[in-house]
Amino acid sequence: MKIENNAQAGTLESSDVYVTILANPNDTIDIQIKSIVYQQFGQQIYQVAQDTLLDLGITSCILLLEDKGALDFTIKARIESAVQRSIC
Repeated sequence: MKIENNAQAGTLESSDVYVTILANPNDTIDIQIKSIVYQQFGQQIYQVAQDTLLDLGITSCILLLEDKGALDFTIKARIESAVQRSIC
């Protein structure tokens, strides 16, 4: 499924992540991460984001993550919320 509508979820509070999902004209998944813990957990954040999109059947989007130290389940929940908002 391609994302066609823009949507956001989350906050910029500590231990949360602000997720923005956008349509991608290149028909690929593009994940961009800004995180206060990128050096330590950047690869894990990327993997959680990618796995979540694949689990939801997303084949094309731009996913922007502004992480403030969120745990994996929070990242997953925020991505799921943004996807649901974009398709409603």
